[in-house]
Amino acid sequence: MLRRVAGIGPYFELVTEPSDGPGWRVFPGDAEVLREAARDYAGRLGTDEVRVAASLLFQGLAARVWSPVVAAAALGVVPDLSGLRWRWAPGEPIALGVPDPRGWRAEDVAEAAEIVLPMVVDGLLRPLREAMLGFVRLADGLVWGNAASALAGSLNVGPDDPGRVAIVRELLAREPLAGTGAFGPRGYVRNNCCLYYRVPGGGMCGDCGLAR
Repeated sequence: MLRRVAGIGPYFELVTEPSDGPGWRVFPGDAEVLREAARDYAGRLGTDEVRVAASLLFQGLAARVWSPVVAAAALGVVPDLSGLRWRWAPGEPIALGVPDPRGWRAEDVAEAAEIVLPMVVDGLLRPLREAMLGFVRLADGLVWGNAASALAGSLNVGPDDPGRVAIVRELLAREPLAGTGAFGPRGYVRNNCCLYYRVPGGGMCGDCGLAR
């Protein structure tokens, strides 16, 4: 199942082996590695605002977590991310992996959401935010807006899939994602900002609430 969803795109890949060797660390790991990654992002984006880079790093990591989980859940299996690991080096893309692939069967959208939401939000994204707070301030609205944007944005990759859409909408209707944005005539629009507009030459994201 993981190999199948990985074919959708790079953000949908969960490495299964070897994801416990050199360079791999438990997600999210310590704040110093995240700080180094944020500084690397800042340099590549051409900004000296670590908060901007950290915000985009959080959103990118959230996208890499949501994408394979939702895609697999739409096919009836929710991968277990309790042992999630990640790998990063300056100038290199981030990779996520599960050294012991396993999961749960989900019979419908509600059951999938009941498994996915606490596993991702409480098990991964809250600890990620807490680790980042060791070196940068990220407001609640920004954090959960980024998480929701990453989740909604996963639908922009790959073929149209009513199953993925249904799970994403169900998750977005639940706390802490509820109210962070909404689907409209031009797609998903968030109610807060990821700070990308502060990147030199960055412009606005496709779901930017400021564009209204």
